[in-house]
Amino acid sequence: MASHKLLCIFLFFLHFYSGHSELQLNYYSESCPNAEEIVKQTVITLYKEHGNTAVSWLRTLFHDCMVKSCDASILLESINGIQSEKISKRNMGMRNFKYINTIKDALESSCPMTVSCADLVALAARDGIVMLGGPHIEMKTGRKDSKESHLAEIDAMLPNHNDSMLYVLDRFQSVGIDVEGTVALLGAHSVGRVHCINLVDRLYPTADPTLDPNFAEYLKRRCPHPDPNPLAVEYSRSDLQTPMILDNMYYKNIKNNKGLLIVDQQLVSNPITSPYVDKMAADNDYFHDQFAKALLTLSENNPISEEEGEVRKDCRFVNHN
Repeated sequence: MASHKLLCIFLFFLHFYSGHSELQLNYYSESCPNAEEIVKQTVITLYKEHGNTAVSWLRTLFHDCMVKSCDASILLESINGIQSEKISKRNMGMRNFKYINTIKDALESSCPMTVSCADLVALAARDGIVMLGGPHIEMKTGRKDSKESHLAEIDAMLPNHNDSMLYVLDRFQSVGIDVEGTVALLGAHSVGRVHCINLVDRLYPTADPTLDPNFAEYLKRRCPHPDPNPLAVEYSRSDLQTPMILDNMYYKNIKNNKGLLIVDQQLVSNPITSPYVDKMAADNDYFHDQFAKALLTLSENNPISEEEGEVRKDCRFVNHN
């Protein structure tokens, strides 16, 4: 009996000093019972008005959670000594942050200072994925918001589109995602678009020979200059057949040498990843299952403790205590 009591005390202190928050399903069931429904309905409304918001929620979760923690640090603006993560070149082209405020305002109206921005990011991504025809994911909540930006860590933690496949796999492995999960998460390239600034290296001065020639000509029409203006609206859709559906068309495209980015092509050419590309191209349900599993792992990356974090009133700024 005494040994059992000592074990319980040990486990308590282990949890208390671990520095991590415990996530759980229905975390807000008592403090804000309608929280998840509020996020869902606002996401649906925004999707009907601005369909591309659903893609933004998915991308925001990735860019937030891959860098140290799922802590909404990416939402912070540059003010009072904070340098926003939004200014990083790795976060170029991210958009619709203003509609995060729309969701947060709806939550604050119902349950002031209760639902974290980090949970908002996770839940919005979950509901946005459904809007894109992807799987519904049972996502835990209870995250806290960071009081600091992680701008300095972005380059080391967030894989880039032209990194080697081994490096990309290593970065995903660092947050607990295996090869199969990495291939599945890159399937998010099935939706959205890519700015020409990230494509032109494969087009000029001569087209990458691994690109389908006809597709390369199409891309040159979309990106007619070797040095595009990063502020110009010059882009190509990742998937021309089903551009707003999260499906396995991405894998079919890259098997036919119609991937936009170097990392897309590497998925096919690398012997470690190519078997999973084949499996996902052949079975959309399998892709969805693996995507859901990997996204769940990503969404739970290193949640910070209540002592270390907070629940921001405005997702753009830390609270003034």
